[in-house]
Amino acid sequence: MLNGQPWSEWINRYERSHRHPLNRSCHLIGIPLIVISLVVAALAIWWPGLGVPALALFLAGWALQFAGHAVEGTLPEFLGNPRFLLVGVRWWVQAIRGN
Repeated sequence: MLNGQPWSEWINRYERSHRHPLNRSCHLIGIPLIVISLVVAALAIWWPGLGVPALALFLAGWALQFAGHAVEGTLPEFLGNPRFLLVGVRWWVQAIRGN
C-alpha cells in the first residue's frame, strides 16, 4: 500500500505541506471530526437520527482541512494521492502522542 516506503517517509512528505501553525491546528481538529463522523454515520444504520450529525461533523472537518490549506497556500496531499487520507490520520495520531 505504501509503495515500499516506510511510514516515516509518508509522514515527512505530509509534514512538508502542513507547516503553518493554523493549518496544523485546523488538521488537529478536522481529522478527528471526519473520523468521528464516519463512526457516527455507521451507527446511523441502526439509529437514523444520527445521519444529520454525521454529515455536520464530516462537513465541518473538511471545511477546517480546506481552510487550513488556504492559509498554507498548498493543496491537500490526498488530491495527488488518495493514500494521504490514511497518512493524515497516522500524522494526527503521532501529533497527539507528541512524536
